[in-house]
Amino acid sequence: MKKKFAGILSGVLALSLLVSGCGASNTDQGKAANDGKKSVGIVQIVEHPSLNTIREATIAELANQGFKDGENTTIDYQNAQGDQTNLKTIAQKFVSNKYDLIIAIATPSAQAVVSETKDIPVVFSAATDPIGSGLVSSMEKPGANVTGTSDRVSAEKIMELAEKITPGIKTVGALYNTSETNSVSVIENLKEYAAKKNIKVEVATVTNSSEVLQAVNALTGDVDAIFIPIDNAVASAMPAVAQAANKAKIPVYVGADSMVKDGGLATYGINYTILGQETAKMASEILKGKNPGDIPVKSMTDMDIYLNQKTADAIGITIPADVIKEAAEVFK
Repeated sequence: MKKKFAGILSGVLALSLLVSGCGASNTDQGKAANDGKKSVGIVQIVEHPSLNTIREATIAELANQGFKDGENTTIDYQNAQGDQTNLKTIAQKFVSNKYDLIIAIATPSAQAVVSETKDIPVVFSAATDPIGSGLVSSMEKPGANVTGTSDRVSAEKIMELAEKITPGIKTVGALYNTSETNSVSVIENLKEYAAKKNIKVEVATVTNSSEVLQAVNALTGDVDAIFIPIDNAVASAMPAVAQAANKAKIPVYVGADSMVKDGGLATYGINYTILGQETAKMASEILKGKNPGDIPVKSMTDMDIYLNQKTADAIGITIPADVIKEAAEVFK
């Protein structure tokens, strides 16, 4: 009887060792389940049309490049809902899962990921000021494990467009989130332009999207126009901004085409579908074996005019015919 019990116990122990050896960790199990698929984590700071367009275009172009989600590639998309703590948690998860590549959409996302890994390749998208944000030390030779695409726009060019549409601006309101380095650098560009043109700049800053409407209302009585850079906190509340500004008959000039679609009057900016496609092309190169540090950061140089006719009608503005003719798109 003792011998029979000892034999059963030995069998159970052997089976336990076999099972534990096959499943040493969740990460190992995940990698085994991928069956050799490439694994890509995509993190986005918040939901708004510009960033959503980038993500959708990136995933579509990755498929065009041969990396199809659910077939030979596993894509894990996570949204931080505008919360820095969520961003950190997502970044740590991606790193612990040892993904082959991480795509970080918008500067805060990129900063969170870069702070967590020096080994996993990182491709950022829509980082307005990659050097000032501490993502890379050089645009031409980023080095290390990081590269990506920049969506830096020219405040000067946008304000030149503003002068064509609503000439005679004496005071411009600058609305942005002070914690977003991408916004701060563009606002500095705005101030430089304003100083040359003797335009006064009234600043209204926020720390999150819930403060945006109050900031807009504080500006509308004191300015001739409002300028908003590609700011994630403000962009996510753009419809409310447009409603308040339209009520006050104040034109809002913005940094992104999607912000025009959401009610801004106009911008001279980039196409975010193209930005996403360029991001995916970089990611594809890296997944095929190229070192991210050897790929120069790509700044989008092709800029277009985007207009919102519905907003123009709401505030009683007639957009010059030559500006409409030059526009890449007029939202109605």
